[in-house]
Amino acid sequence: MTSTLIGGRCIAWVTEPHTFDRASGIRAILGTVIKDFNLSFPVTTGWLRLALAVAALVLLCGGLGAQEATRDAFSPGARVLLNAHNCYPYEGKYEDRIERALATGLPLAIEQDIAWHKDLATGKAWSVLSHETETHGDEPTIETYFFERLRPMVEAALKEGDKSKWPIVYLHFNFKTTEREHVEHVLATLMRYKGWLSSARRNEDIREVAPIDYKPILVMTETDTTERAVFHDEVPLGEPFYVFGSAPGRVYVQRNLRREEQQFRMVNSAPRLMLSEPADNYCRWWNNPWAVVEQGGPPLAGDWTSSDAARLRALVKHAHELGYMIRFYTLNGHPRELENGWGSGYNFGSLEAARVRWQAAIEAGVDFIATDQYEEFGKVLRESKR
Repeated sequence: MTSTLIGGRCIAWVTEPHTFDRASGIRAILGTVIKDFNLSFPVTTGWLRLALAVAALVLLCGGLGAQEATRDAFSPGARVLLNAHNCYPYEGKYEDRIERALATGLPLAIEQDIAWHKDLATGKAWSVLSHETETHGDEPTIETYFFERLRPMVEAALKEGDKSKWPIVYLHFNFKTTEREHVEHVLATLMRYKGWLSSARRNEDIREVAPIDYKPILVMTETDTTERAVFHDEVPLGEPFYVFGSAPGRVYVQRNLRREEQQFRMVNSAPRLMLSEPADNYCRWWNNPWAVVEQGGPPLAGDWTSSDAARLRALVKHAHELGYMIRFYTLNGHPRELENGWGSGYNFGSLEAARVRWQAAIEAGVDFIATDQYEEFGKVLRESKR
């Protein structure tokens, strides 16, 4: 709230974070500042008009200051972060992925793909980290691989109590299977660690975006309706929820089109056609493949151009204006014969080609940049901050 004195009366101007608009702010101030005033002189006098203009400027500057002061760690454009793609072991390999990711520094986002495993012999079922829907039961879990490994740093962060650094880790779920019992199981797991987790209060009107009570970890998930029901819609009004979803977007590319036509439309559709609704209390980020920036995505990408950069900036600007953070996946660059479990669909073909895109994404203000090459991206991100 910002206030000033006019004619001996205190006028308060309330600004909500990320919604203060210069033009509408001035119109509102000039249109309402004399309301309920018992002035003993004509409001058309030159000095009063000047006073109103000065008051408008003071309030406008104060509003912008309040907006900046309330900028936080889940505000669009506040942070550019590594999103450690597929950060878990699979096929009996890559056990060290989470250590590699954490070694790049905090804060960062860590993606965990999870699937529902059912043991036919015992009838028991539980969530496991898995890149595939078919599971074996010997895969690690989010408790063992993520939460317990982070326990020392989370407890240290809580003891230090410096909320300006929180969250230090964004836990990004990619549900490979979304059975209701799976989602409920994951929620029950999260509640065992809820003292570590950021939250917001559920409002009656989902369009009313509540402030986040930050803790060392913030949990993100994607667009599935079962996830939304369990994580948000069924939470009692006024109670906290602990998982934030991504924007559902719009169907702007028909599935019955030829692949080449789909690729063309993905990279040429206007951002407003891809996403039109502003962020709400639950949906606060927007997830995109790189194919919306360069036609065909990394495998078909040519030289990076000014048009590519403009497209990237337009998408980021649109997301941020609607109140969303934005993620792009997945930007790798390595010799094609060295996959390291990363897959060919995300490969630009060389480290230099990936670095060019990483730097462009950093400069554009992309909030979450997904890659499997944690260390190399971390170097580029650190250099950009010097």
